[in-house]
Amino acid sequence: MPDQSRNVAPGPQERTVRTQDGLVLTVPDDWDLLPPGDAGLTRRVKASGPTWTVKEKKGRRTFSLGVWADAKRIETIKRDLEAERSTDAYAKRQQASAKRREKNQAKYVEDFAGAVLSFLNFNARYEKIASQLAEAVTLHATPVGSGTVARTQRIPIEKRAESAVIAWLRHQTTAYDEMKIARIKGKRRETRRMLAEQSRTLLQKYRRGEDIDAQTCPLLQALKRLEHDS
Repeated sequence: MPDQSRNVAPGPQERTVRTQDGLVLTVPDDWDLLPPGDAGLTRRVKASGPTWTVKEKKGRRTFSLGVWADAKRIETIKRDLEAERSTDAYAKRQQASAKRREKNQAKYVEDFAGAVLSFLNFNARYEKIASQLAEAVTLHATPVGSGTVARTQRIPIEKRAESAVIAWLRHQTTAYDEMKIARIKGKRRETRRMLAEQSRTLLQKYRRGEDIDAQTCPLLQALKRLEHDS
């Protein structure tokens, strides 16, 4: 019903949605779909009255397809927001916010790299390799919007660092990306677990300070490829 806000899925036909209970609803004639992309506008529209937020799940990820709401309400809020965004005061606030985000991001990158180094805990003879690996993992994992485990706040930074290292090693030092994994429930998880154990065994060699053959070590070969590509 259009008098209450809902989270819905795409319906079977144009201008229809499916509720969480499986009920198919027709979108009111005087509603429009506000596409995703402008978080500020979306927040204001959702706060101003009933909306139907359309989300679609693909695999393990959920994607926003937009928000259905009263068309006149959307246009009014859009005009007001455009007028606000055209002012000098708004521009100054945005600049200040951008600087805060940059500062916070720089601090997080530094903290994350430190957490990666702590997890690696390589023997002193491999200090340089530890630094190279920590830099590579941090560069890959910490960009805003990357969607990696490093960006989640649900687990401590130490666990994020550990997971990011294992994920990096899985993609860079194993054949995981080329593997043909059977579509059997739990098989991919089992494969990732097996490769994680291989990665942990490799890390242990560096922690113990064992002699490493540079010609056969998958970690050294991966770091060498990265250095060549850069």
